[in-house]
Amino acid sequence: MKFLSKTVALCLIAAAGAAAAKDGVTNPVVKERMDLMQTIRVNTGTLGNMASGKEAFDPAAATAAKTALAAAAAEIVVKFQANEDDPVSEGSPKIWEDYAGFTTRAEALVTAAEAVDVASLDGLKAGMGAIGGSCQSCHEVYRVKK
Repeated sequence: MKFLSKTVALCLIAAAGAAAAKDGVTNPVVKERMDLMQTIRVNTGTLGNMASGKEAFDPAAATAAKTALAAAAAEIVVKFQANEDDPVSEGSPKIWEDYAGFTTRAEALVTAAEAVDVASLDGLKAGMGAIGGSCQSCHEVYRVKK
């Protein structure tokens, strides 16, 4: 399987898990974080589906998804400042043990989202590796597998 296909598959799997994970969250700080991550998942999924051909490429929709993704990614550092927990949270305590590393990875997603060229399908395809790689590098370390 090509890297792009793996990236899109990982994003779609993460999106499916996120929908179920929000059920039962009681801590409002954690709920805000989960909602933020859901926004990231949805918009990454939109871009990934276009890049993989599962959806037709639409420059306007790609631009909207890119803009929403970059804006949401820019909120990650602030939303995760407070070390709050909830039984359904997928955030690992490692986030706050290595906040500098977490911040670096979050900022990499902002950079990747802002850099993706959504004016063409080829540009979108070329940028998805960096977006997926940013997500994966953070989730490998800072996300609890449930």
